Amino acid sequence: MKTEFLGSGDESAAVDRGRAADGKYGMGVEFADITAAAERIKGRVVFTPCPPSGALSQAAGMSVYCKLEYLQRTGSFKERGACNALLLLSPEQKQRGVIAASAGNHALGVTYHAMLQGIPVTVVMPQTAPLTKVVNCQQMGAHVILHGNNYEEARQEATELGKQEGLTLIHGFNDRAVIAGQGTLGLEVLEQVPDLDAIIVPIGGAGLIAGVAMAIKSRKPEVRVIGVEADHALAYMSALKEGKPVLTKVRPTLADGLAVSKVGENSFQIARKFVDDVVVVKEADIARAVLRLVELEKAVVEGAGAAPLAACLAGLVPELKGKKVVLPLCGGNIDTTILGRVLERGLASDGRLCQFTATISDRPGGLAQFAALVAGEGANVVDIEHDRAFASGDISTVVVRCVVETRDAKHIQTLHERLRKEGFEVAFPKH
Repeated sequence: MKTEFLGSGDESAAVDRGRAADGKYGMGVEFADITAAAERIKGRVVFTPCPPSGALSQAAGMSVYCKLEYLQRTGSFKERGACNALLLLSPEQKQRGVIAASAGNHALGVTYHAMLQGIPVTVVMPQTAPLTKVVNCQQMGAHVILHGNNYEEARQEATELGKQEGLTLIHGFNDRAVIAGQGTLGLEVLEQVPDLDAIIVPIGGAGLIAGVAMAIKSRKPEVRVIGVEADHALAYMSALKEGKPVLTKVRPTLADGLAVSKVGENSFQIARKFVDDVVVVKEADIARAVLRLVELEKAVVEGAGAAPLAACLAGLVPELKGKKVVLPLCGGNIDTTILGRVLERGLASDGRLCQFTATISDRPGGLAQFAALVAGEGANVVDIEHDRAFASGDISTVVVRCVVETRDAKHIQTLHERLRKEGFEVAFPKH
């Protein structure tokens, strides 16, 4: 792919040109903006490791390197763009303060770096934002406003409040300085894994993939840049179909960081020039990827950060088999209560947690016989519930709902066949 830059001019002009009074950039972003951002934020954000993972390489069938962005102080890559944007504000803008809308990670990044620079900050977050992100913003001194049921409603509120109170809006994925800051991740990857074949980047508002794709393609156009979206949030795919960003319906997703209903105009114009392909992962794929990262890498990563691995494990990038691939694990801010649910869904998707119903004898010894049979097949009963009121007409039987731990889908099938062979009426989910 031929490398194309948006805009022209020297570095200082590229930085200043188009910077409006409200802190938003115009359409143009150049590679020079990314390299300038890297120098500007050096020492202010973590140069995160990008080690190889033997376990994930074996699971995915490719040579996997993980860029550990969850090790940033606030737990995500968002610090890069936030830090760069704040450093470019005028003294007057810093004195008045800034405002940001975010599902969480951008709010954390802006809050942290605004705190370090003594800039007053207000963040507007949807009411569905993870509690841990809300609390962390408040603890760092941000004025947090919970508004709306999704990011778009929060963004609209932040825009209006910014106008009313004279605050500079730091857009999470459409601000030129933010996009340039996110691109510094790509520069680091090229330094750490110079012979990479591909990088798989999650897409929410498209700010990260826009910056990373421009950074990598500008230096090594032969490297494949692949985006990944959650099937409950297809803003980028919709934009590709329509040729421009459009408002799309977003359903609740395990990857709350990707739950954006409309990608940024600036981000989209850049990404469509540099991104080679986009794949879509299902909720079960995301849950399984979060589980794999906990088990194999001992890493707690949120759904959005696990999306690149989800694409690999789901077999959506077969062309990368045997290739050297970088996966940005771009966020680790997940509520502990939600983590438990995600891991359970991952186990279920993996065939290691199974729910089924069975009709058993309601006479003494009936349950013991059933449980012994399940145990004999190597499955472990985690939960069991009796349903006598809605059982069959035979009052000597009872329906039980069981949750059991199994090894995999094949083990579930073996258990199913054994129970039927022993005369139990059972209903298993399809795998």
